[in-house]
Amino acid sequence: MIKPQFPVDEAQRLAAVRSYHLVDTLPERDFDNITALTANICDVPISLVTLLEADRNFLKSHYGIPFNESPRDISFCGHAILDEKDIFIVEDARKDDRFKDNPLVTEMNAIFYAGVRLVNSDGYPLGTLCVFDTKPRVLTKSQKKALIAMAYQVVNLFEARKRNRALLSVQKELRERNEELKNFAGVVSHDMKMPLANMIITSDMLRSKYGQYLDDQGKEYLDYIKQSSFTLSEYVTGLLEHYETDKTASLISEPFDSQDLLEEIIELLNINVDCEINLPEENIEMHANKVALEQILLNLIGNSLKYNDKEKIKIDLDCIEKDGFYHITVADNGMGIPKDKVAHIFDLFVTTGTLDRNGKKGNGIGLSTVKKLVDRLNGEISVSSTLGEGTTFKFSIKKLG
Repeated sequence: MIKPQFPVDEAQRLAAVRSYHLVDTLPERDFDNITALTANICDVPISLVTLLEADRNFLKSHYGIPFNESPRDISFCGHAILDEKDIFIVEDARKDDRFKDNPLVTEMNAIFYAGVRLVNSDGYPLGTLCVFDTKPRVLTKSQKKALIAMAYQVVNLFEARKRNRALLSVQKELRERNEELKNFAGVVSHDMKMPLANMIITSDMLRSKYGQYLDDQGKEYLDYIKQSSFTLSEYVTGLLEHYETDKTASLISEPFDSQDLLEEIIELLNINVDCEINLPEENIEMHANKVALEQILLNLIGNSLKYNDKEKIKIDLDCIEKDGFYHITVADNGMGIPKDKVAHIFDLFVTTGTLDRNGKKGNGIGLSTVKKLVDRLNGEISVSSTLGEGTTFKFSIKKLG
């Protein structure tokens, strides 16, 4: 018996083998299907997918034998990976000096062997797709072609597993970083709210106590400080809501009436302008995440109120149940959205650049939060708008319970 030699680039080859993280893994149906099919095509009792480690031959798939590894120094595959031909064949190992007294031949009657190297994209032979028989034989031309084709598919599976593993690793890292970002944003936003509240209160106190000593410009500065503090406070509140959407969307569903929910929202908005809100004609008993739906509607109806330049604001609300979803519409006669902004209106921090009826600019957080919530509730949202005439938001959420 002649032991197989090591390739000149054995260290790099071993690193390539280990980069796939397949050694010592459990059997997988995809590989087992290939070895079963290969054995059938070649009309042999044994077919293997092997990975050649430093001192052993690991059998990722083993059809026809009960074990999943063997010593490298007696392996046929150790010789096969050194042969650069398309296929390495030993028709009768008893007549071959390399194998005639090999324990696999003398004790297990491994007489015939044919193996195709599994060469990865960097050119390293990782192992083989091989077949054994207990008698001498000759493969037909079509059997050889099939064995080579199957080996190519095994390598494709290796590469797919490697890409999938890398993708899962990247996804895990992104989730961890996103969670860190959410925690950071939550802490910073929360810690900013008290100083901002203090700035608002302090500006009022300064005006009350020292207003008589201030000229008009000084009073304007105080107003500017207060208004800026309010704006930043709204921004911080929006950020907190945006980064807490996962928690909000994970709350359990509950039964409630659509009319009751809408009336509660209108009351919460504390509307102090001339406004006509038309509720749906039909009251629906809903089974959904009430807190999330309330946040969505507060944002959309609130925008219909803020971004409206008409003397009388008109908002039409509709809610129907169809095909296991609730379909809700919020339509207004407001300022509308420019065409070049519609496609990105749900992107975080994107604004239309339009000032609301109070002369304030949006922060681009609210609609992004709405979109995240709708997505988490297994729904969809769309917008249509005509500049100067109004905007219509349509969204759906999945019925639960």
